[in-house]
Amino acid sequence: MTTMTDAALAEFKMPDVGEGLTEAEILKWYVQPGDAVTDGQVVCEVETAKAAVELPIPFNGVVRELRFPEGTTVDVGQVIIAVDVAGGSGSEAAAPAAVSVPEPAAPEPESAPQGRQPVLVGYGVSEASTKRRPRKGDVVAAPVKVTPPALVPEPEAPVKGNGRPLAKPPVRKLAKDLGVDLASLTPSGPDGIITREDVHAAVAPAPEPVVTQAQVHVQVQAQLQEPVAVVPAVVQDGVRETRIPVKGVRKATAAAMVGSAFTAPHVTEFVTVDVTRTMKLVEELKADKEMQGLRVNPLLLIAKALLVAIKRNPEISASWDESSQEIVRKHYVNLGIAAATPRGLIVPNIKDAHAKTLPELATALGELVSTAREGKTSPAAMQGGTVTITNVGVFGVDTGTPILNPGESAILAVGAIKLQPWVHKGKVKPRQVTTLALSFDHRLVDGELGSKVLADVAAILEQPKRLITWA
Repeated sequence: MTTMTDAALAEFKMPDVGEGLTEAEILKWYVQPGDAVTDGQVVCEVETAKAAVELPIPFNGVVRELRFPEGTTVDVGQVIIAVDVAGGSGSEAAAPAAVSVPEPAAPEPESAPQGRQPVLVGYGVSEASTKRRPRKGDVVAAPVKVTPPALVPEPEAPVKGNGRPLAKPPVRKLAKDLGVDLASLTPSGPDGIITREDVHAAVAPAPEPVVTQAQVHVQVQAQLQEPVAVVPAVVQDGVRETRIPVKGVRKATAAAMVGSAFTAPHVTEFVTVDVTRTMKLVEELKADKEMQGLRVNPLLLIAKALLVAIKRNPEISASWDESSQEIVRKHYVNLGIAAATPRGLIVPNIKDAHAKTLPELATALGELVSTAREGKTSPAAMQGGTVTITNVGVFGVDTGTPILNPGESAILAVGAIKLQPWVHKGKVKPRQVTTLALSFDHRLVDGELGSKVLADVAAILEQPKRLITWA
């Protein structure tokens, strides 16, 4: 969103990046005062409780001022950067000359309340949608009287005056990455907004199924290079405690876990299983030319085992709709893979994992991991999950009692795989053994159903040939 404070200065405000939030933290500036910018150029990266998003600027010019330093949490609608557009081809009609003043933290109420409007980079925001109490340290400037011509109300049309179609920053970036011309798409969103599904539909014959879910996941993407809060390596003598503000990912994750723990009645069951044959199969698959270049590890076969178990017990793929008092049976599996990172917990999921072959599942797992490491996991990739796997074994932990992701029915924890004495064919031998723990929502899943799913997973990992006979 932009405003014009004089004929040469344009101000770019913090947009709502499409997740319905009211604030975002500036993680990194990619430009500095004096740098030239062009329409569509990414100028900064911001983080909400949902994801980290790169923000493109909607005009040409030279950066005059960065209003906030990195690490600052900014309300939606506040000016974050000022750009000198003198001599540029800015598409905005020049507003009357006025003195640039700090953006008010709490605008005056409108005479009539308005519904929340879509907020898009370069297209403005409804003042009513950004009202918040002033942040400590904010400067609230007195209103500046502007002489005619009167300000023109923000456009409601799907296309801006310069012909740029309406699309939110993540959608613009997706279109750029996929080489899709937004102007060529027919928008399906409200008020003529181009959605992520519109972009995917332009490059694929069939879009992914639309997932509807009462609760939106609060997990957010990780960037391994930048921890959320770093405790100083050297603590001053006499300092016994350090207080770290709870915000961003940690705040959202805490709210989700508390909500899940005290909403869904959790039951956790455990089973210890000999996975020696599965580990041998992993080594064989690594040498298979059909699997060359793919990510082959025990997690791949555990994921496939869980998918087969769900196919044999489809009632476990469900969610609880509190508002309508209904159980929603899902005839698909969006398989979540939990990942603990310095920036917090993320759980991206593999859409329609149930329909994938083993090589396709390996490819999807590899892409999921690499995308998370590159810090490019999108909010959409973390929504719509049905069942999750969390691999606590990578930390050397035997097992745990995992908490369900909001809206999901079950989560499988996989412990460390260790050599242990095990009775095999009547003799005690060293075997590779692990412990599995399955937590499930007891409103949806009875003990019998949960036990069958866990027992099936264990049976497959003990005899992986069941991947063929049961599938």
